[in-house]
Amino acid sequence: MSDSIKNVEEKNGVVVISTNGYFNNIAGDAVLEVFNEKMESGSKKFLIDMSDSKVVNSIGVSILIEIIEKLQGVDGKMAFTNLAGIVEKTFNIMGITKYCEVYESIDAGVEKLA
Repeated sequence: MSDSIKNVEEKNGVVVISTNGYFNNIAGDAVLEVFNEKMESGSKKFLIDMSDSKVVNSIGVSILIEIIEKLQGVDGKMAFTNLAGIVEKTFNIMGITKYCEVYESIDAGVEKLA
């Protein structure tokens, strides 16, 4: 597992990916790799826990948009939890929150997605 991914687990049919550190192209690629692997095995619901990622750059955001587009093609869903204020503002500006919900905790996200 990449240093950019702290943990991957499944809860009630939702794949929870916990990121670690600066969410840039390296972290984005690590999440994309987990996403592709889980999607191939039939998963369609993803929750990204960003409690340990306080900064996101444009390349990281573009990879998340790529994942969102793939999920739209299979009627899947992605949501985020534990966003730092600046990350949430960035997601709002980039339009990500128009397609993905943001939850206060992993449990809240899993409950809504499951």
